[in-house]
Parts: sequence; structure tokens; C-alpha cells
Amino acid sequence: MGPTGSEARPERFFGVYLLYCLNPRHRGRVYVGFTVNPARRVLQHNGGRKKGGAWRTSGRGPWEMVLIVHGFPSAVAALRFEWAWQHPQASRRLSHVGPRLRGEATFAFHLRVLAHMLRAPPWARLPLTLRWLRQDFRQDLCPPPPPHVPLAFGPPPPRTQLPKRCAGPVVDREREKDPVAQSSCTLCARTLEDEDSPLCCPHPGCPLKTHVICLAEEFLQEEPGQLLPLEGQCPSCENSLLWGDLIRLCRMGTEEEEDGSELEEEHWTDMLDT
Repeated sequence: MGPTGSEARPERFFGVYLLYCLNPRHRGRVYVGFTVNPARRVLQHNGGRKKGGAWRTSGRGPWEMVLIVHGFPSAVAALRFEWAWQHPQASRRLSHVGPRLRGEATFAFHLRVLAHMLRAPPWARLPLTLRWLRQDFRQDLCPPPPPHVPLAFGPPPPRTQLPKRCAGPVVDREREKDPVAQSSCTLCARTLEDEDSPLCCPHPGCPLKTHVICLAEEFLQEEPGQLLPLEGQCPSCENSLLWGDLIRLCRMGTEEEEDGSELEEEHWTDMLDT
């Protein structure tokens, strides 16, 4: 028996990708971009600006999308990651990353920057996935990604249908008739107001429903020096939970579905050098 909800909606996808130019005249050039649909986006790049591609890739194809980082909780988070990857020397979080070395290929430099980004805050604490779309381009990152960042291969899996709103298990339907029981925080027992956007455990049958701050404090008991949790154990069902996944599920229940495709169009970062 799993969670119940009035509707289901597809999980939103936010990714930041690396293109590699296969054109002999421009071979070795790369491009960093943001997408909500990798397959569509690479077609746009190869189709030129008239098809929605960026001006920096127009007329220089074919381009191949060789890797993508995904799992961002929002488009804004992904766009910030994109900008920092494009401009590491302008990002205060990447001041420790040296400039491109003499003789260092552009592709290798971007992988070096990516390796440090995945280890730098705030990205080091997000539930990201590093996915190689072309295994023949794969290289080991140095330093390697954090243990919670999985390495994947091939195209991203289809978008899964997730519950639109947080709700209790089927066995607890009787409790839903009791507004007090339904709106109480599992951890502090205080009332959950409508604007609180409570966090719920996604595991089937788990009744956890808490204030964001309550669960954050619970998770941070093992990391007292941190402000943002990375992961923790559900206090109800004791399953392991990634904080970023919980926040994303919560946002899906309180925000309208956004396509995000307009954000893939040429935006202000295209006007700057990568």
C-alpha cells in the first residue's frame, strides 16, 4: 500500500549538460547549457538558432551531448550551477580552481572544473547524478564525486509519476477525518498550518509528516556544523532519505507544473564566454 493523492504528476527534470563539437573545423569545442529535455535540446543545438539552439553553437555542428548532471531541486539551482561551470573564475565558490592550463584541452578543463564543483558547497549537498551519455567520452573525475552522487550511463530514465500532494497511507484514512491528527507534526506535535508545506516520507506506508525545520534539525544532529542537511534516517520508518529528494517532492505538491522549456532558449549567459 502506497501513499494516496488526488493526482499524480511527472517528476520534473533539471539538468546541466556538456556538448562536444564533432565538426572537424571546430572539433574539441564544448558548450555548457541547461535543459529540461536532453533529447530535444541537442536537436535544437544541431538545428541552429532558428530551431531554438544557442548562438554559440549555431552553424558549428554536429554537437554531441556527452554528459549531463541532473537531480537539481529547481530550475534556479540548475541555472546557477550552469553559470558557475561556464565561468569558474568568476564564481567565489570555485576560487580554488586554477585557470585552464597551457596545453590543457577545453574538454579536460571543463571536466576538472566539474570535479571541483561536485565537491564544493552548495552543490556537494544536492542529490545529483553524473550521467555519461557517451561512454566513449568517459573520464574519471579528479577529485571523484561525493559518495552520494551516483555515476550513470545512457539517456535519463523516463519521467516518473509522483504523488501531487503529501498524504497519509491508505491504512490511515480514518485519521484523515480528524483534522488535528492530520495536521500535526510527527516530531514536535505542533499544528501544521496550510502554508507550512510539510515534508513527507516517500516510502510506502510511512506516516511521517513534519515541519521542514523539525526534520532538518533531526538530520543535522549528526552534522552540527552544517546548515543544510544532506541525508538522514526517517524517524518513523528508519529508511534512508536524501534531503534534496524530500524538498523536491514537497515543492511538487505546492507548485504548478512548469515546462521550463523557455529557460532553454538563449539566455543572458550565452552572451558571456565559457
